[in-house]
Amino acid sequence: MRPSDRNAASLRPVTLETAVNRYAEGSCLVSFGHTRVLVTASLEEGVPPFLRGRGQGWVTAEYGMLPRATHTRGRREAAQGKQSGRTQEIQRLIGRSMRAVVDLKALGERQITLDCDVVQADGGTRTAAITGGWVALSLACRKLLEEGLIARNPILDHVAAVSCGVFEGEPVLDLEYEEDSNAEADANFVLTGAGDIVEIQATGEKRGFTRAEFEALFSLAQAGITDLIGLQKAALAA
Repeated sequence: MRPSDRNAASLRPVTLETAVNRYAEGSCLVSFGHTRVLVTASLEEGVPPFLRGRGQGWVTAEYGMLPRATHTRGRREAAQGKQSGRTQEIQRLIGRSMRAVVDLKALGERQITLDCDVVQADGGTRTAAITGGWVALSLACRKLLEEGLIARNPILDHVAAVSCGVFEGEPVLDLEYEEDSNAEADANFVLTGAGDIVEIQATGEKRGFTRAEFEALFSLAQAGITDLIGLQKAALAA
């Protein structure tokens, strides 16, 4: 039995609340159960030096956990003078996931930065950030279109992410912390609306896992991401 009494193929309750920041070009407060991530999308004219003069834009991300996002207070990474390897890994993943579905030429020489701040963590913060990040990014691009700054929408497709794992011998969808910390194997899946794979991160935690188990996790992720994309569409239509 899962700690939350969900069945193996059930997501936690997911909400995508938009326009939660009055200043950002796009914003979304995403909740996967008790995990909550605030994502803001900020437009900057100009691009990083390595892209100047190429006539294309850039989408990047920064990720961080607020000090009391977990059971005990953590120190701000800024106070320690450097980001952890985990933070760098996650923000690069978010950036790659967004760029996989963006026509950077259509942005022109502009950068959109997604700031993903974990308000409360209960497993799946990176997958929540990606799912909510796409909504914030889409809203920012919509604003660019409305203001006549770009000629066409650079968003090519949806992208969303979800975690899956083998918990007490059973493949399950959307791990909360208690499951994640005790999983025999866990994986993060990032897929597009067309079903293309952007990234899969899969690890045997307590043992190796079989191809059949992996394929079961993949099937769960595909179904879960289909549901998440439906929620993304609803959030943009609201």
